[in-house]
Amino acid sequence: MDLGIKGKKAIVCASSRGLGKGIAEQLAKEGVEIFINGTNEENLSKTEEEFINKNYKVTSVLGEMEKASTREALLDACPHPDILINNSGGPPPGNFFEWTEEDFLGAIQSNFTQSAMLMQSVIPSMQKNKFGRIINITSAMVKSPHLMMGLSTSARTGLHGLSKALSKEFAKDNITINSLLPERIATDRQVRVINYQAELGNISYEDALKMVEDGLPAKRMGKVEEFSGICAFLCSQQAAYITGQSISVDGGSSEYLL
Repeated sequence: MDLGIKGKKAIVCASSRGLGKGIAEQLAKEGVEIFINGTNEENLSKTEEEFINKNYKVTSVLGEMEKASTREALLDACPHPDILINNSGGPPPGNFFEWTEEDFLGAIQSNFTQSAMLMQSVIPSMQKNKFGRIINITSAMVKSPHLMMGLSTSARTGLHGLSKALSKEFAKDNITINSLLPERIATDRQVRVINYQAELGNISYEDALKMVEDGLPAKRMGKVEEFSGICAFLCSQQAAYITGQSISVDGGSSEYLL
């Protein structure tokens, strides 16, 4: 299927590895010019080189998205993006009674504020061009909270509320704003989460992984390309009537109806 986005420009945050990298590559395969970002210079350079070798049109911007200077550098490189993928590494799991005020404020800055400020920056030009696709990569914990992931859940839930309100306001301009909620997709972050579960249970990583996979309806972790393909479709011309949605990509593991 031709998604109708060849020649478009996309900012993909936190895209030197993991889900962000997978999304950037999927969009590049569709002929989208991609602007990638990461905080590790070695990882970012390696990913940019890999993409260039595949003849993708790519520009990289190093820096933390929490910093206004990094967001400004991305927007300088791509002043009028057609597509914005808000992605960020979530806070680590932990104990509610050990979290400080700084921990909560840091989570809000990483998982809410940076995405809100980018949306504020790009929507006016999307309005002018009568085309825009914004995808927020959040977490299944937004719909199915677990206390140990409370830092991530609290901040990302706020982003969902703002995105829903914005989606209703700008649908008339052919701007769609959706959220994707990954659950147990095989990335480095899941390795960290499973290691934490192993420590809590005083078991090996392998045993913790088996417990996780045995508890999933699919009996396996999801693949990055299974997630990135859905994201690319939501950026397509065909998805113009899908907006304001929070879509779980979880292999059937959620127990809620909506």
